[in-house]
Amino acid sequence: GCFECCIKCLGGIPYASLIATILLYAGVALFCGCGHEALSGTVNILQTYFELTRSTGDVIDVFTMIDIFKYVIYGVAAAFFVYGILLMVEGFFTTGAIKDLYGDFKITTCGRCVSAWFIMLTYIFMLAWLGVTAFTSLPVYMYFNLWTICRNATLVDGANLCLDLRQYGIVTIGEEKKICTMSESFFKMCDSNELNMTFHLFIVALAGAGAAVIAMVHYLMVLSANWAYVKDACRMQKYEDIKSKEEQELHDIHSTRSKERLNAYT
Repeated sequence: GCFECCIKCLGGIPYASLIATILLYAGVALFCGCGHEALSGTVNILQTYFELTRSTGDVIDVFTMIDIFKYVIYGVAAAFFVYGILLMVEGFFTTGAIKDLYGDFKITTCGRCVSAWFIMLTYIFMLAWLGVTAFTSLPVYMYFNLWTICRNATLVDGANLCLDLRQYGIVTIGEEKKICTMSESFFKMCDSNELNMTFHLFIVALAGAGAAVIAMVHYLMVLSANWAYVKDACRMQKYEDIKSKEEQELHDIHSTRSKERLNAYT
């Protein structure tokens, strides 16, 4: 009995939804954790080597934007933790509906509407994660340029290479904040562990965003398949109900005629 119970429980697990949930959690964890630390490292690099300071008052500068991005990361982590649980629950209920089609569990129109709603919501989230992935590639590109300048400065003697923050919109046009290979701050920055760590953290955050996109695509396939299975199962259930009703009517007609013949004979 215990073995049969374990087999029944294992058969009711939505493995496709489980794999997608694990991939989603892994991607969101990488994006949020590494992205948060990379933003903190960016603040230290800008303050230490580029000598940027926070603006006073209500002016929105790069440090304010970084703080906003950190709060967005907190919200993304909490929201998709809950959303992953909801999708797993939907997978369990859909699997139970298909497994127990001829049992006590009844597939309702509300259940199909919930599945359709999850498909639409997951599609929107997939597009959002595509945008997040594209946006995360920007700091990777910026740090790659900075890393390339550091590498070229060590390979070519006497090369005067500069990185101007105005090129990336970090500071205004009137504020000149650049660092060149001839300055002492440049060599300190290139030799520091902070630059290398921040660059690789952004790369891992980009990989996490890509994993979240793949998880959303996986969820779309799972939800679409579940919705199609539930729809077909609902049609089958209606067919069985109509068939059972017709058989009952035929049985009632046969019983009525038998009674009429018995009464006539009597």
